[in-house]
Amino acid sequence: MASAPEDPVLQRYFKGHKAAITSADFSPDGKQLATGSWDTFLMLWSFKPQARAFRYVGHKDVVTSVQFSPLGNLLASASRDRTVRLWIPDKRGKSSEFKAHTAPVRSVDFSADGQFLATASEDKSIKVWNMYRQRFLYSLYRHTHWVRCAKFSPDGRLIVSCSEDKTIKIWDTTNKQCVNNFSDFVGFANFVDFNPNGTCIASAGSDHTVKIWDIRVNKLLQHYQVHSGGVNCVSFHPSGNYLITASSDGMLKILDLLEGRLIYTLQGHTGPVFTVTFSKGGELFTSGGADAQVLLWRTNFDELNCKDVIKRNLKRLHFDSPPHLLDIYPRTPHRQEGKIETVEINPKLDVVDLQTSTPPVVDILSFDSTTTTETTVHTLPDKGEEICGYFLNPSLMSSECSPTTLKKKTEEMSDLPYENQRSIPLAVTDALEHIMEQLNVLTQTVSILEQRLTLTEDKLKDCLENQQRLFNAIQQKS
Repeated sequence: MASAPEDPVLQRYFKGHKAAITSADFSPDGKQLATGSWDTFLMLWSFKPQARAFRYVGHKDVVTSVQFSPLGNLLASASRDRTVRLWIPDKRGKSSEFKAHTAPVRSVDFSADGQFLATASEDKSIKVWNMYRQRFLYSLYRHTHWVRCAKFSPDGRLIVSCSEDKTIKIWDTTNKQCVNNFSDFVGFANFVDFNPNGTCIASAGSDHTVKIWDIRVNKLLQHYQVHSGGVNCVSFHPSGNYLITASSDGMLKILDLLEGRLIYTLQGHTGPVFTVTFSKGGELFTSGGADAQVLLWRTNFDELNCKDVIKRNLKRLHFDSPPHLLDIYPRTPHRQEGKIETVEINPKLDVVDLQTSTPPVVDILSFDSTTTTETTVHTLPDKGEEICGYFLNPSLMSSECSPTTLKKKTEEMSDLPYENQRSIPLAVTDALEHIMEQLNVLTQTVSILEQRLTLTEDKLKDCLENQQRLFNAIQQKS
């Protein structure tokens, strides 16, 4: 069957990773794509013709998650080597390393203003970092098993997390407390995220389901069973009207959330698909999986009926206070089962002029600084590079760090003797490295103590509840 103009189409694919793709993210300007892989590398792809790809070398184990900062001046990555790295996405690839988790880190997520970073780990914790000062802020402990994913709400007031303890938790970032808990799973959620206006969350279930919850009324809105394997990732279209899902059954599915139905099944990968995400404008989406290929798709289906969708959305508005234009309806929980009228697209069967991109790859070795829960160590930049705040958002930079000032300072530095340009004397470097090692040990010890304290609190709570039940039973008998 020939594809209609409004059907999504595979535009090109990128080859360069040597193992499964675990995560992908578009730059805010839509001109680049970052991917993480089991091959331990993070890669940066440009959509320009004949452009080189950059391979960032630094992690010592699988890269599990990647994300651009909202301004695109930073790239965060998480790894099974228990670290989080912040990279400058350019040909130098300077990075800063965060060490605080005591087990593999599964996800990274920037707040919408770029000031905070949330990391989720198999040490059962979520940690929040201040990006301005490159400092650890606080941990969130309530999960009793590995935390798979943690995401900020669009306004930054909440964090949603999912864990192999079969719960999804909502956290208040102001008081650092768990304010909501969903535990309606046969399996556990592999991935979770907020819709664009922050009123709903979508979860990707290991039990093959996709669920959408209204967090204002704590109600299951939609329940889809469209995959035959575990769902690994979901991504909301920026309009909030569509959701794309990636599964171990090798398929991508596109759901129309306003109609509550499956509209497209996309076949392009060989083997499980681990990641999928829309670009910031929604005109593109990308997917990656076990076949080590990164596929770039053009959306199309959101272009023709944008005005119709808005009109339809207005008609569906309930008399809520306050009203939300992008709310998801219907409000009653439902399951998507049986045979569905849907369009199946298999690019391998279409005769198209597909752009295959196997660009020349430039390896970039990381010369990094390390951040623990208390300390940040920076090295002096080389001539021609920024002298202050490589990892700060430009909007947060002081006047001293303006491009003009930086240029002047760089020129001044170039006149200094070489010995004066050396960042830190060797003896001081050795001393700092020793201090960093001791701080790492201290950080791990504190994390373990935090976990034990949490477990002790939970056990104490259980004991008190049991004691109360026994007391009530004795009172009833007497």
